[in-house]
Amino acid sequence: MSAKGSELKRVRQSEKANAYNNHYKSMMRTSIKKVLNSTSKEDAVVLKDEAFKVIDKVASKGIIHKNKAANQKSRISRHINTLS
Repeated sequence: MSAKGSELKRVRQSEKANAYNNHYKSMMRTSIKKVLNSTSKEDAVVLKDEAFKVIDKVASKGIIHKNKAANQKSRISRHINTLS
């Protein structure tokens, strides 16, 4: 059996969507790691704002669930509270 045109189009669309989603997920993970790897509270607070912005953006696009976004933001806040 040969693939139909609509099946091939669906594959192309899903590959494009996967690349798009992976880009934003990677951007989010990088911003989270920057905050979690910071050792000074001042740096972490500055990086937190950027990370929260990226997390909210990714959640609003539907790439991650809003509860996962909330969990990630909570994780970042907990880390910042442990810094002195």
